[in-house]
Amino acid sequence: MPKSELECRQAMSTSIVDNQSRLNIRPKEFKDSSLRLLRGTGIATALLIAAAAGAQTLRLPPRPADAPNGRVFAESVMALDRPAREERVVAEILRGNVPNFLRRLVPVSLTNSMEGVTHSVTVFVAPDYLAVGSDADYFLAPLTPSAARHIAGAVGCILPTRRLVNAIHAAAPLKLTPQPIPPSKEMVTMPVFARHNELVWEQRKAALTAHPLGTLVAGDKKDVVITPQLAAKPGKVAIYGWHRTNGVAIQPLYLGHADSWADYSHGVRLVQRMAKLNGEEKVIAEILVDPQLCQLLSDEGPLHRAEDLQSRP
Repeated sequence: MPKSELECRQAMSTSIVDNQSRLNIRPKEFKDSSLRLLRGTGIATALLIAAAAGAQTLRLPPRPADAPNGRVFAESVMALDRPAREERVVAEILRGNVPNFLRRLVPVSLTNSMEGVTHSVTVFVAPDYLAVGSDADYFLAPLTPSAARHIAGAVGCILPTRRLVNAIHAAAPLKLTPQPIPPSKEMVTMPVFARHNELVWEQRKAALTAHPLGTLVAGDKKDVVITPQLAAKPGKVAIYGWHRTNGVAIQPLYLGHADSWADYSHGVRLVQRMAKLNGEEKVIAEILVDPQLCQLLSDEGPLHRAEDLQSRP
């Protein structure tokens, strides 16, 4: 990357290094592979001795000094198949190879009136989609729902609902114009992932002065979401969003792809597991299973699938 771009990202970034507690969830698909890749990195020790920097930050170790930046990492996995590539992405993220600006979560508030009583909830979301690398050079990583849930659970988060995706876009000070690439069989490959990453960065770079890294951003990806419909459609990925700047979503809620599908347009937005309901701390899972309170966060009724709710604190 030219020096001017690198300096631009660094100067405008919000550099928050968060040191927090141990990982506690390892879904079956990634348990063995992640342990192999993380062995010897010292991640367990780093997480055990880390001190919490604040309730609204991701539970991740500091970014390792030897961690590759986004472009170097993308090149290193370019020839790998999807399972092998995702093993590498998961391992890099869980050892802390994440931009500092993504570690500080942003509040998004929603309200709803039920039986004459107005309830409010504030959730804390990542300012952009999950990425590997540094503030100066990062790669927005499309992932299957299994990999996305694994990372979310490990860092104390869940994935968003459709209602939350809408609320995040509405609240985002920076709404990027979606950059679709014509559909093809290559849309699930790393070269197309990398191409789209560059398209998004060109937009993001142009907005850095007014909206530094760490600003809540939307419009750059569609979301991997949770929905009650997954209970009747196991083995599927649910996607939604990619809003135009006028607030209209390009992608309606869709469960037509197998859960092994991840194309260049998919992004993973992390939502902290703990929210504030009417000013009091509340686990999001408890809100989502409640027949009344779920309306704050879901426009489809309550959710009950344990793997979606990630209900462990």
